[in-house]
Amino acid sequence: MSNVVIYHNPRCSKSRQTLALLQERGIEPEQVLYLETPPAPTELRRLLKLLDMPARALLRKGEAEFRELNLADNALNESQLIEAMSEHPRLIERPIVVRGDRAVIGRPPENVLELIS
Repeated sequence: MSNVVIYHNPRCSKSRQTLALLQERGIEPEQVLYLETPPAPTELRRLLKLLDMPARALLRKGEAEFRELNLADNALNESQLIEAMSEHPRLIERPIVVRGDRAVIGRPPENVLELIS
């Protein structure tokens, strides 16, 4: 299997389930512990392009930082949202699994099957 990367939070049940699903299929992905090493804005832009989604769709709206930073404000542009996610990685929806030039969010974990089939 070509390189598979998971942006992983071990404390998140969906992230753990997604990792287990990959491992059950013999795939040992590179694990990026994004809370410990937050992705730079350039990396987030790359991920958003692979996911084919705007920054706002990758935001976890239930996080305290979302409210504290007033990220529901529609006047905020892509760059501002990306910067917020880079500075506050808990805002990033998880897990993100990348294979080649494609990526999916593992919610539900079975979403990753489209990358590896």
